[in-house]
Amino acid sequence: VKIEAGELSTRYRVQIENYLIDLPEFGTALTPLEADKLAPPVVHRMLEAAKEAGVGPLAAVAGGIAECVGRGLLEAGHKEIIVENGGDIFLSRSRGLTVSVYAGQSPLSNRLGLKIVAEQMPLGICTSSGTVGHSLSFGLADSVTVLADSAFVADAAATRLGNEVGSAGEPGKGIERALEVAMSMALLRGVLIVCGAPVGAVGEMELTPRSGERY
Repeated sequence: VKIEAGELSTRYRVQIENYLIDLPEFGTALTPLEADKLAPPVVHRMLEAAKEAGVGPLAAVAGGIAECVGRGLLEAGHKEIIVENGGDIFLSRSRGLTVSVYAGQSPLSNRLGLKIVAEQMPLGICTSSGTVGHSLSFGLADSVTVLADSAFVADAAATRLGNEVGSAGEPGKGIERALEVAMSMALLRGVLIVCGAPVGAVGEMELTPRSGERY
């Protein structure tokens, strides 16, 4: 499975890199670009997800590759799939599980878990942060975790909502604003936002306490 996953990941990465050669703006745009009927399917879905979330298409790249790899493994006959790509996850399992939420220096980091049931899967679970990692964010959130049927959409939406948390002066107000935006995005199934100690959630988010230990 590891070899198959690596081959799938390379395939989609090369498609994106080749597209970037022809259209460098694809990699630098911070707002949605026009649809391109001639683009490879992975690029087309990134463009669609970016339009839904109101961000640049590269905001959907990690979740998108995770989903493409996961669905490729499903098509190859593998049944129990977890693909994690830098905090962006594609899940397809026959049994439920709990996903820990890493939120940087927040006192709640690794102390909150999301209970995912089998009926929710296949599922994209993607996280953006303004305080952790190298991804571009204009927000203040320690973590914004989004559930969606599409990991492309979840990834792009996590970036957009993370930016929204930075649009207000106080974390609590920023969380409220981001959740308002989340509720206007029809393709999302749930959102969890952690910004220091304040937390906000909407949709299909069943939270459970965790020990705080990382595995």
